[in-house]
Amino acid sequence: MSDPVSNRRDWLKITSAAGAVGALAPQFDVGTRVCAGVGASPGTIRDLGSRRELFVDRFLVDRLEGLRLHLHEPRLAPEMTEPADPLEYGTVIKDGDLFRLYTRDGRGAKFDGDTTEVTRYCESRDGIHWTRPRLGLVEIDGRKDNNVILREAPFCHNFSPFLDTRPGVAAEERFKALAGTVKSMLFAFVSADGIHWRKWRPEAVIHYTKEYAFDSQNVAFWSANEGCYVCYFRHFLDKKYRSVCRTTSADFVAWTEPVPLRPNVPGEHLYTTLTHPYFRAPHIYIATPTRFHPDRGESTDILFMTARGPGAYDRTFREVFIRPGLDPNRWGNRSNYAALNVVPTSATEMSIYTTPFRRFTLRLDGFASVRAGADPGELITQPLRFQGQTLSVNYSTSAGGQLRAEIQDIDGKAFEGFRLSDAKPLVGDSLDQTVSWKHGANVSTLAGRTVRLRFALQDADLFALQFQM
Repeated sequence: MSDPVSNRRDWLKITSAAGAVGALAPQFDVGTRVCAGVGASPGTIRDLGSRRELFVDRFLVDRLEGLRLHLHEPRLAPEMTEPADPLEYGTVIKDGDLFRLYTRDGRGAKFDGDTTEVTRYCESRDGIHWTRPRLGLVEIDGRKDNNVILREAPFCHNFSPFLDTRPGVAAEERFKALAGTVKSMLFAFVSADGIHWRKWRPEAVIHYTKEYAFDSQNVAFWSANEGCYVCYFRHFLDKKYRSVCRTTSADFVAWTEPVPLRPNVPGEHLYTTLTHPYFRAPHIYIATPTRFHPDRGESTDILFMTARGPGAYDRTFREVFIRPGLDPNRWGNRSNYAALNVVPTSATEMSIYTTPFRRFTLRLDGFASVRAGADPGELITQPLRFQGQTLSVNYSTSAGGQLRAEIQDIDGKAFEGFRLSDAKPLVGDSLDQTVSWKHGANVSTLAGRTVRLRFALQDADLFALQFQM
């Protein structure tokens, strides 16, 4: 009996990530490479090794038939009974078993970088129940029994810390941060414990004087993929639209000439980017930027973008990621900022925090998927190489749906024993399900060879895949 997927015609041609961006070239620029790293142009063999790959872009996709890339909507979690301080510009860092939250408190500030602004610190053991430790570090209104960690203008306006994962980083510099305004430029701060901070240099480390810059949360991190520090900061594009620049550094002191990335679609303001490595696949950078609508009552919403190393942002998904919602108070300016970092909050869940202090959840790897509806569909990947013994997928089906996999040579001929007809259908929901065929699950005989993967889906989502050792 013939396979219903194989009988379908009218293939929908889907280009690779670079091709997809190129197709939109009349609408927005694709940016410029400034540091060596992961990336692949059309026709390039994707060398996966044993790393996890998500379907947040078209990096793995060669052809889709009857399927589409689908952006999932984060779910609003129940209101927290023990919330942290309200978020303005915020950062959430998962440091082992401890969640650390940093946020600006303007305290009636009349301008950016006003002396009234402070940076507050909260803690949690589960990302849901928060405490405001009385640190005794900074005197506010005549008292020190508060959770303020910094009061130094203008740096509390957009103080943005991160946990430095660079191998060999000094213990007293385990946490780093950037902060500053267009007048001060960006200064570097360091800390051993994430609470006691000091200015690392007496002068600014990142300068950009061409356009109004830095008036937002300017984010940095150590990129294991690129082997350098990376900073994404705010600037004005063509002196009109809020946009993004990128710069890199080997030592967090000397930074490369900033490069405008120009990810905006026509008329679009990107107020923040919140770009950071995804914790389960750090070669993929996740961005949850706030989109600003000055002509609509200065309302805001939250988008989803990705980047791979020094390449341009991928705008596969141009629709909104998190809407303002039913609350009319969320339809104004500063009402929809995401905190920096998507963090795991259970064995199956990850969380995104937004202003004033709300938590949204997704399944692990669940930003986007290859989705099949009621009719069967098929995905053919780009040519790839892998290392490992088994193929694992993060997937979900309905009770009547299924997922099957085939491994082909570069010309599309199925390898003996790995045909679609040999595959055991996967029905269910799993973050880490091993794919198997009639003979078993071991794929090590094909490791290091150039192959393609063929997935047949019906009423199902494929979120991610990984070859495992």
